[in-house]
Amino acid sequence: MHALVVVAHPDPASLSQAVTQALAEGVSSAGHSVEIADLAKEAFDPRFSLSDLAVHRREIAQPADIAFEQARIDRADALVLVYPVYWWSMPALMKGWIERVFANGWAYDEGADQKTVKKLGHLPIHLVGIGGATMRTYERHGYLSAMKTQIEHGIFGYCGAPVVTSELLLPVPEMSEHLDTARALGSKVFEAANEAAVAA
Repeated sequence: MHALVVVAHPDPASLSQAVTQALAEGVSSAGHSVEIADLAKEAFDPRFSLSDLAVHRREIAQPADIAFEQARIDRADALVLVYPVYWWSMPALMKGWIERVFANGWAYDEGADQKTVKKLGHLPIHLVGIGGATMRTYERHGYLSAMKTQIEHGIFGYCGAPVVTSELLLPVPEMSEHLDTARALGSKVFEAANEAAVAA
């Protein structure tokens, strides 16, 4: 099976990038193939433009850069997103990637009758956020539940894509612990997806 791991962090020496590499190692160690989409390194343009709006309205076809990203996802049996938590959500780069790539007609169908058809029920999602605050802070202010509502339900629930894993890696005495966690997550990406399919 094949996993697509998408990361949004501009610093190749960041913890987000290290977690991405470790997670990919875990996928490979379990005998699966993996591709890393490094949005910053690849200079993905996250700006939702007039042409994106025209795509949403079904007036024009997907531009080449978006068709390329959609094809990457179509090849994958699981999608993993790794991102630092900025302002209690994912970075604008990753949010813009979702806004442009998860388009009407591909991720969902919004018909004239106002009924939405979810089109990504076949795609297991794994979320790995990397935060700088304590869990007490996330829980006390409701940030954790807000992130789950916005990202898990608001984005992936809308498209029908099941969120199988949702991890929040917070500060620990030895950050290398997070790399071990990431490898373990990677090795179980498809194990978790199979369990979710059986449960459904």
